[in-house]
Amino acid sequence: MSYTSFRKTVWAHYKKNGRHDLPWRKTRDPYRILVSEVMLQQTQVERVIPYYKNFLEKFPTPKALATASLAEVLKAWQGLGYNRRAKMLWQAAKEVTKKYRGIFPKTAGELEELPGIGPYTARAVATFAHNDNSIFIETNIRTVITHHFFSRRRRVADTELVEVLTRLLPKGKAREWYAALMDYGSYLKRSGVKLNAKSKHYTKQKQFKGSDREARGAILRELAKGNQTQKRLTGLLGDARVNQIKFQLTKLRAEGLIERRGKIFTLPH
Repeated sequence: MSYTSFRKTVWAHYKKNGRHDLPWRKTRDPYRILVSEVMLQQTQVERVIPYYKNFLEKFPTPKALATASLAEVLKAWQGLGYNRRAKMLWQAAKEVTKKYRGIFPKTAGELEELPGIGPYTARAVATFAHNDNSIFIETNIRTVITHHFFSRRRRVADTELVEVLTRLLPKGKAREWYAALMDYGSYLKRSGVKLNAKSKHYTKQKQFKGSDREARGAILRELAKGNQTQKRLTGLLGDARVNQIKFQLTKLRAEGLIERRGKIFTLPH
């Protein structure tokens, strides 16, 4: 398929079937876009929407998030998983409030200097907030480019995808173009196209049941209800997983996601 034909295919799908009503598609506020990007990491769109709306009701600005306690932020995050994302957002909001007086920097390079924001997130925020002509890859985009341009290859490096994306990018329309690519990729996946395993950079997500993620989520969910003893926490998932819970309590403390005061565990304040 030629680049011209490919663009026509993507634009046509977006015009007819694009997810134009997604709440983060209706804003150019970099803070709100950052919240959406962080929430969408390893989480399905449908699950994110209600959390996104509720989170922004509680923390409508970087300053509102920065002045909240980490405990409040973690409670608002409950149910989304990967709670380190919530702490990262909170730290980024503090940095923006302190260093930039509450106004997010515009360039991907400056955004990447904020706590916890990597190359992909920085470029996505710059693109969706400021229509920046950045090049970035996420799971749906990887599926689209691999399907149309590398379907006969067994393994594909991201550098090869970047080269194609660079040639495809319609300058001045980056914001819409990436939305269209993501929506088309999502459509391909629902249609049965699953090509991310071809990527040299793809890591399959581990099963949730029995995982450390499940254990961490159980701990934080229980602490969101109030302070708890170690005995109460270690028994959350049964006798067979006591040692796993103990290990995750240690890790969560090291990451600053929980605190211990004597025999009592709490969320940070």
